[in-house]
Amino acid sequence: MLHDRFVSLAKKLDKETNEQFMDHEDFENIRELQMNPLGSRIIDAFFADAAVGDRQRLYFRDFVKVLSHFRPINTAKPHPWNSRDSKLLFAFTMYDLNKSGTITRDEFRTILMMMIGKDVPSEQLNEIAERTMQEADQNQDGNITFEEFKKAMEKTDIEQKMSFRFLK
Repeated sequence: MLHDRFVSLAKKLDKETNEQFMDHEDFENIRELQMNPLGSRIIDAFFADAAVGDRQRLYFRDFVKVLSHFRPINTAKPHPWNSRDSKLLFAFTMYDLNKSGTITRDEFRTILMMMIGKDVPSEQLNEIAERTMQEADQNQDGNITFEEFKKAMEKTDIEQKMSFRFLK
């Protein structure tokens, strides 16, 4: 079923491997991603994985790996791809726009603007960003590291918020 969905989206064929693949353009044509305020960040996250690297092609195995971040965690048979840390790292990369390994105030504000910007006055958006940075940036260096992000998310049920079932 998941493979069928991938095949319906992947319109290109790698002649060397005889495998279908998706590129950025294929993702940009997915209606749900076009409507999502974070659609471009979600697309980037699919291609940020080290296995994809510079080739800018996403094969089925890559597609499954990224989607695994959204599977509910199976506590009986844990898997590193959808552990709490893996889900948090995936979320962190959504905020780390310049891929520096930290989230700056400007990056956080940009993501906030993407998510709620049209509905919230700029001054209030700045206040939310400032307050969040003050709370999460433990050493007050103006950046949120992954460790600081994890600490800030301690009480968040990330397992629930980043999980959905693909197949019945």
